[in-house]
Amino acid sequence: MNRIWIAALGLCVACSVAAAVAAEKAAPEKPNIILILSDDVGLGDVGCTGGPFKTPEIDKLAKGGTRFEYCYATPLCGPSRCQLLTGRYPFRTGLINNNSHQAIQPGREVIIPTMMKKAGYVTASAGKWGQMALGPGEWGFDEYIVFPGSGHYWREQAPRYKMNGEQKDLAEEQYLPDLMHEFVVNFITHHKDKPFFVYYPMSHIHGPILRTPDSKAGANKNELYADNVMYMDKLVGKLMAELDRLHLREKTLVLFTGDNGTARFGVEAATVNGRRISGQKATMLEGGSRVPLIANWQGVTPASKVNHDLIDFSDFFASFAELGGAPLPEGVKLDTHSFAAQIRGEKGKPRDWVYVELNGKSYVRDARFKLTNGGEVFYLSEAPYKELPIARDTTDTAAMAARKHLQEILDQLPTAPAGTAGKKAGKAGKKKAAKQL
Repeated sequence: MNRIWIAALGLCVACSVAAAVAAEKAAPEKPNIILILSDDVGLGDVGCTGGPFKTPEIDKLAKGGTRFEYCYATPLCGPSRCQLLTGRYPFRTGLINNNSHQAIQPGREVIIPTMMKKAGYVTASAGKWGQMALGPGEWGFDEYIVFPGSGHYWREQAPRYKMNGEQKDLAEEQYLPDLMHEFVVNFITHHKDKPFFVYYPMSHIHGPILRTPDSKAGANKNELYADNVMYMDKLVGKLMAELDRLHLREKTLVLFTGDNGTARFGVEAATVNGRRISGQKATMLEGGSRVPLIANWQGVTPASKVNHDLIDFSDFFASFAELGGAPLPEGVKLDTHSFAAQIRGEKGKPRDWVYVELNGKSYVRDARFKLTNGGEVFYLSEAPYKELPIARDTTDTAAMAARKHLQEILDQLPTAPAGTAGKKAGKAGKKKAAKQL
């Protein structure tokens, strides 16, 4: 009997140990996070979201991870990046257009790198910054390479860039996107033994659309556009190869998205499943805000999954905080809603609506309907190709209920008047306007 009891006890202990090991594997340590933010890349610019261009490396990310079908940015780069980094909507920060970049200041806003550093992360920014005040260093990034403005590739456009506070010359025939890639690789190589966060706002594929190192002489504008999409894809693949080389793929969450929809010079070519979509960059239509979003974390993110939850650009803030174990800042109104659970393949608590605002215009959208701050309601059954207007005197009970519900939400999100918030926000302390924020 004693032998049986001892054997049973041993089996229980073995099972407990096995369960503990399994639990440890199921709950990996805080991940490295790399957020690749492409420029002016909409749904039609990526193969796996229906675009006609060859993007095998980005498609491979989606095949090995989860693609989020309904991700919404602000339709223009400055407000979009600000919303992403602060977790707050434009009317709260004052950065409502590309001319209001001085609205935000480090003493008033907390952005992702500051938050992540409190959780032990080392942080870097590599690329575009000019649509927000100051520079990455002043905002808390440990290391950075930065160029002002948008769409910089060659020396004739921008002869100088800044790296960790030092002005440097861009050499003749040196391709700035390649230099940014090298910076990112050096950063993750040097910090591979500690958790890191990399914000990687690429040059591609913002205009002007110029030759890439792979372009053929005499390429026409359509060929050059495709060349730029493919070079962006190539850089994503090269970065993934470096993570493999450093044995970091299973420790690193990689996200790929775009800061807003496709620009005007690309919309004719950047179709989705062969069809032109509604709107483009800087418009308050689907093509202005709906962007690709892919999450890939080997061994954690489900492979080949398409998630249909609503995501908006404020949501990266809370998601990274949850994944990295970082405390959310206190004393500031946040709009962010974590989708960390969905990244891990869990159900989570999806948001019911997203809010989009740009320079005096706004809308709130749920899974079926959209309401603008001008009082227009749209049925979204044919989105992203069409947004079907609903008459104000409709008797459709579902549409009437949606108008009432979405208006209640919009009433809580006071759109900033066009062109004013940034100027007011730039004044010292904004006269304590932040009290309501």
